[in-house]
Amino acid sequence: LLWGNQSLCTGFTFVAFSSLAELQPVLFIVFLIIYLFTVAGNLIIICLIWATPSLHTPMYFFLVNLSFLEMCYITSVVPQMLVHLLKETKTISVGGCAAQMYVFTILGLTECCLLAAMAYDRFVAICYPLHYTLLMGPHVCLKLAAASWTTGVVVESAQTTWIFTLPFCGTGKIQHFFCDIMPVVKLACVDTSHNEIVMFAVSVLFIMSPCFLILFSYVRIFVTIWRIPSAAGRRKAFSTCSSHILVVSLFYGTALFTYLKPKTAHNPETDKATALMYTVVTPALNPVIYTLRNKEVKERRIITATIGRKNIFISCN
Repeated sequence: LLWGNQSLCTGFTFVAFSSLAELQPVLFIVFLIIYLFTVAGNLIIICLIWATPSLHTPMYFFLVNLSFLEMCYITSVVPQMLVHLLKETKTISVGGCAAQMYVFTILGLTECCLLAAMAYDRFVAICYPLHYTLLMGPHVCLKLAAASWTTGVVVESAQTTWIFTLPFCGTGKIQHFFCDIMPVVKLACVDTSHNEIVMFAVSVLFIMSPCFLILFSYVRIFVTIWRIPSAAGRRKAFSTCSSHILVVSLFYGTALFTYLKPKTAHNPETDKATALMYTVVTPALNPVIYTLRNKEVKERRIITATIGRKNIFISCN
């Protein structure tokens, strides 16, 4: 197929970590360990919450959603990256690239919205504790989770579909290790300045809106905590949202740096390093943050491990 005097791409090639050819076997092992740890850690959190009736609360309902989302999020990128670390030719079809972008962007925007829903939950719990059960009933939690997933699916399906209506030509080399938005758009044969303006506007609207909701919630939360007379009460109130603050900081810190900076500021090497943070490192840290900093999850994990050891001891005797 031709577009003007250029042939259209039937597939793409990732540049990925070609400059680190000698280290790719080491990177494969490191990323494989991180991937398995992330999936196992999030599965453990989901199973612990599901098996513990005392954890069937709004906060943990959203945590189950977040853990499931993180497993899917890292799986949309890392397994393919692991395969390419072992292969000399790192290719993907146009359809495969579109599928990866659909999944990755949908999950990314859904996480933005879900983190905002979790911030609202903490806001109600701390600022309106007497009305918490009423304001955060099961139906409200389901609606907030459904709204998060629906926003991600609708907005990012439309944006990704629009991107892949563009004609792609030239070498077809993606300066990245997965099909992220900007590296793919750069391969289009046509002027994409209008597309980039719209994509930037979408990013500002649908990434910053949840971010502003989170900031507003935490301003109110900190004001309420500051008014608590006892230091012990303030520490207890703050501890219920410290895990969420860490996760939000990690996720939004890299997302804002990547998607809200101008096109001229994009550098392939910097973008790849930043992308590793939000596709690999952040999902791996979330289960660590929630198990080490969350007292109820940590206690439940210790009890489960103790019971498991007792059962093994009994069976051996």
